[in-house]
Amino acid sequence: MSLSDSVTAVVAALRRRPGDLLPVYFLGAALPAIIRVVPMIAALIGILYLSLSGRLESIISFVQETDPGAMPGPEASEEAVEQWVSQFEPLIELLLTPTTALLIVGSVILTVVLAFVLYAVTTAAQLSACYGRTRNDRGMIAALAGARRYWLRLLGLVLLELVLWIGILGAASVGLVATVGTVSALTGTSVVAVPAVLFALLIVAVLLAAVRALFAFAPVAVVADDTGVLGSLSSTAGFIRSRPVDAVFYYVLWIGASLVVAVISGILLLVEVVAFTSLVTMIVLLPALDLLKMSLYVNYRGRLEPPEMPAQSLWTQFRGGVGRGWREMVAYVRDTPLLHAAVVVLAVASFWIGWRAGAPLVDAGIETSIAARLEGHIAPAAALEFFGNNWMVAITTAFSGIALVIPAIVSLVFNGVYMGVIARTEAELMELVAFVVPHGIFEIPAIFIATAVGVTLGLTGWRAFRGRTTRVAFADELERAFWVLVGVGLLLLVAGIIEGFVSPYYADLVF
Repeated sequence: MSLSDSVTAVVAALRRRPGDLLPVYFLGAALPAIIRVVPMIAALIGILYLSLSGRLESIISFVQETDPGAMPGPEASEEAVEQWVSQFEPLIELLLTPTTALLIVGSVILTVVLAFVLYAVTTAAQLSACYGRTRNDRGMIAALAGARRYWLRLLGLVLLELVLWIGILGAASVGLVATVGTVSALTGTSVVAVPAVLFALLIVAVLLAAVRALFAFAPVAVVADDTGVLGSLSSTAGFIRSRPVDAVFYYVLWIGASLVVAVISGILLLVEVVAFTSLVTMIVLLPALDLLKMSLYVNYRGRLEPPEMPAQSLWTQFRGGVGRGWREMVAYVRDTPLLHAAVVVLAVASFWIGWRAGAPLVDAGIETSIAARLEGHIAPAAALEFFGNNWMVAITTAFSGIALVIPAIVSLVFNGVYMGVIARTEAELMELVAFVVPHGIFEIPAIFIATAVGVTLGLTGWRAFRGRTTRVAFADELERAFWVLVGVGLLLLVAGIIEGFVSPYYADLVF
């Protein structure tokens, strides 16, 4: 098969059954929501410790009674800076104890370990799903099997590449320092060493690029060939030697896509649009690049059997997918009324806690202003950002629930408490209400549905882990979650348009 066959396989796999592939990329986007639970729990334990030890009351009193003044500028003397910093020494002594230090160190270590492990598990699931789709097999079933089978090998690859990068950069740093020092000692100037330094930097860049090029396909070899860490590197080297055009095609496309995304992100950043680019990258770019990488390698192995290209046009398929998403969302809400009621109760309770927690801030003179946050509002850009950010929040909330439900609940509670604090500290509460109501009637239910999906995925995943339900049933639930979130995306698209084009001006009309 030719290079064009691999490209066609990518398009066919993405279009034939997107719900059998994209859920694992939604899971990848949810990793930060899962990982952040560790420092959040550590922070809660720390606050509880400070409260029980009586330190929290002293900290609050110190903050309320101390006016540190403005931070000294760059022109200030060293004595003035030291005097300003010394004001906080009692606060540091209250905060930093052996217990809190242990909490900080422990949470950092656990967070880093969890990040590496979850990255390996998710990558194994994603590449296994891609391999399944390039073989016209069920992607989600392949993902569930592959996550358990390959994660440890992929973790080994990640750590090995990290060690190589550190080794190359460390050796280069030592060599450069030694070279410059020797030349300076012999000649009395370091200028002579500049050509050698530039040449060394070029060598380092080439070595790092070679390592990244080799390790780009190594995880694919692990999944496609069911091989180990060293075996995957050997297989990757054989692929690059046998199919240099295919390998270079992928590298160029990957670099080009990264540059395009960076440029577009930079342009959109000028109008404060951040989340939409991440959303498109997650839904389109990352799956396409992984599928291409897998298709090229599987084609090299002679095992490429992708699904047939859909007969209908892309637009017809898109409309059909949107309709299916809406129907799946409505059906899911009807099937789980008690779960959604529980989510609503938890959200209201979280808002109330935030409202109560905001009282001391109001007493301290801290206030927020919706009018101030809307200054410089550009309706089209704001609508795009609101939609992208809110749908990303919904996706991460739902798929983070796979980790035993907890991250989905934490996300709901955090947002509820945050909104309660914002409402309590709002300078013009009725103005905030007038702003929220028009789009909130779509956005808030969408977040509730996403949280319920997270609970469902967590419970189903736990049952599958314990052998109380089949892998096929879990795969079906993941695919259903994907389509429900498409429906949620429709609600959030409407909410984003209203929030961008209507809510700010509606509030102005009312007040």
